Amino acid sequence: MQRLRVEFTTEPFDLDEAPAHAVVAREVIQGAELDAVDVGPFGNTAEGRAEAVLGAVDALLRRALEAGATRVSLQVNVVDGNGAGEGEK
Repeated sequence: MQRLRVEFTTEPFDLDEAPAHAVVAREVIQGAELDAVDVGPFGNTAEGRAEAVLGAVDALLRRALEAGATRVSLQVNVVDGNGAGEGEK
């Protein structure tokens, strides 16, 4: 079973208070059936089965943009069973 790791940020940034689009994006990821989720002020990562990650990314993009994001940056990597991507073993 293929596993994926997604790293993402939403913009515009607000250092004083998390914007609605950032809150929504985090809620989507935290509510998805993923194995590992790490949210932070400048970036977020999640890992899980390919289908779960891809479904979460779809929902994340749609809901963050609806909530006012003007940019969503993301990177998706294939990871092995130990959580290491190619070149990270």
